[in-house]
Amino acid sequence: MTEEKQKEMDEFQEERLDYMKHPALCNLFLEVTSRCNARCEHCGSRCDAKEQGKEISADDLKKALKEIADCYDASSIFLNVTGGEPLMRKDLFDILEYAVSLGYYWGMTSNGMLIDQEMVKKLEKANMSTVSISIDGLKDTHESFRKVPNCYEKIFEGIRLMQESPVIEKVQVTTVANQKNIDELEELYQLLLDHGVQYWRIVSCDPIGRALDNNQILLDKKGFQRLFDFMQEKQKEGKMTEITYGCSHYLGPKLEGVLRHNYFMCYTGIFVGSILSNGDIYVCPNVPRRKELIQGNIKTDSFVDVWENGYQFFRDPNRTACSGCKKCKHWKYCGGDSMHTWDFEEKKPLLCLKELFDEG
Repeated sequence: MTEEKQKEMDEFQEERLDYMKHPALCNLFLEVTSRCNARCEHCGSRCDAKEQGKEISADDLKKALKEIADCYDASSIFLNVTGGEPLMRKDLFDILEYAVSLGYYWGMTSNGMLIDQEMVKKLEKANMSTVSISIDGLKDTHESFRKVPNCYEKIFEGIRLMQESPVIEKVQVTTVANQKNIDELEELYQLLLDHGVQYWRIVSCDPIGRALDNNQILLDKKGFQRLFDFMQEKQKEGKMTEITYGCSHYLGPKLEGVLRHNYFMCYTGIFVGSILSNGDIYVCPNVPRRKELIQGNIKTDSFVDVWENGYQFFRDPNRTACSGCKKCKHWKYCGGDSMHTWDFEEKKPLLCLKELFDEG
């Protein structure tokens, strides 16, 4: 590691500690439904079409959004609309048009199967800024992985319609890299280019949710190495505006370019909060939903009060300290890695990628 890079990483360590002392709500997940029209092999929330949940009412969501906007600058808070499949909620656009009137801007993650010309008009009317659509391989692989036959062409048609929209600023494709599609990345890359895709977010399949039941789809060391080699190669080619690995894991000092920086921080509970589909006040929806981690519920609690006075576990610099991590030379740059892959029973990471970059 160069002296300049070492200095940069050490400075970030100081910033990380300061962030935990001075949290600011920048990204608010709205999990508007737990229902989904797919049954993906990797789903962290184990959603499906039958899962009705007990969705929080539109009035309760509006009330919480109004309270937050009254106390903070809504224009500085990005609403990340998620599910389940968000478009399965019938009053979604009523909620989001109200949010926009308060000054929020928003984006959505979707499987893309419900997007047609009429839906695009609704998204435009609600002033959607960004969207991320899931494509997990070539046609047969994607449809098998998502358990929905004959959806592939429809999803790409929806991508085309949104790319043509004068309102939607960024249309991104997200791919969950796993053992079933690792051999298809090159061909998928060319296919995305052919469809005019300029923003590609690749994340690795993590050992959470249904992936715990299908652990054969998880990448091994060789698979991770292939993935990162591929990403570095395509980033250098420069044919897409952006190819990113998302915000999943610490990748160490050697994987220059895969992440914007060679250090890592999980911002959940610090810059990231959420309102779950039942109204629970929480962190990133991918974090295991343990009772002791739920911070409150918007039906009975003030979100602002909870944000300012709760989340103490998540704002502790030693929240993921364990004997193994604290002894690791990467600890101060990694912080125990992501909360969504933290084993709260064993108090250790479910996934650590240091074997990919550690020189001993």
